[in-house]
Amino acid sequence: MSPGARNPIAWLVGLPAAAAVALFALPLLGIVLRAPWDQLFGQLASPAVHDAMRLSLLSSGGALALAVVLGLPLAVWLASGDSVLRSAARLVVMLPIVLPPVVGGIALLLAYGRAGVVGGWLDRAFGVTLPFSTAGAALAAAYMGMPFFVLAVEAGLRAFDRRHLAAAATLGAGPVRRFVTVTLPMIRPSLQAGVLLCWARALGEFCATQTFAGNLSGTTRTMPLACGVAMETDPDLAIVLSLILSAVSLAVLFVLRRRWLGAR
Repeated sequence: MSPGARNPIAWLVGLPAAAAVALFALPLLGIVLRAPWDQLFGQLASPAVHDAMRLSLLSSGGALALAVVLGLPLAVWLASGDSVLRSAARLVVMLPIVLPPVVGGIALLLAYGRAGVVGGWLDRAFGVTLPFSTAGAALAAAYMGMPFFVLAVEAGLRAFDRRHLAAAATLGAGPVRRFVTVTLPMIRPSLQAGVLLCWARALGEFCATQTFAGNLSGTTRTMPLACGVAMETDPDLAIVLSLILSAVSLAVLFVLRRRWLGAR
């Protein structure tokens, strides 16, 4: 008799675990089985898909650039100590992770819209209007994706052995040189994880983008938004777009598997 048959705990754990895996695997299987494979290349060659891919790359790339430029200094500051101010800032930065995306879109509109807290000033002073623009889509994606970058990098900085910095300082390296040549290479796995998670989250952003930037073909209709529109007009196209986004998400998880699971 096998050990599993003699151990009822194995059944009590194994059956719900198998059901949980099936809960997540069956939707992916549904996409693969229902995908119009014979029309795949024709669908990918359509102008609607090209526009959606282009806008997705622009918005997610812009969001990632904003996350690195603003998020890296923020993560360094958050990891450099513990204080009430840092705790409050971390709470605000991490809020989009648990905030309903549509609420995030409304908040962005109230802050950066033409009648918003900052948006009105931007419009009057510089003629910059973010809502219903490609830049607005990138901002919405950054708002939802940057917390993942900051969280990963801060964790790497807090786990970083600062004795390496002390050793570099004794050799005459200044603060900037120590950061560039010691800190960044030592936390490279955290940086890579933060970049991938932020980019993947930005690429898949839907509700905040639609609420703040709209769903304008050729301007803000990214792949997730195009997928939503296609569900009503061209279900096969929606499945193709879902297949692409699923493949990208699985690729990101595959790259990150070593960090999370210790896989080789």
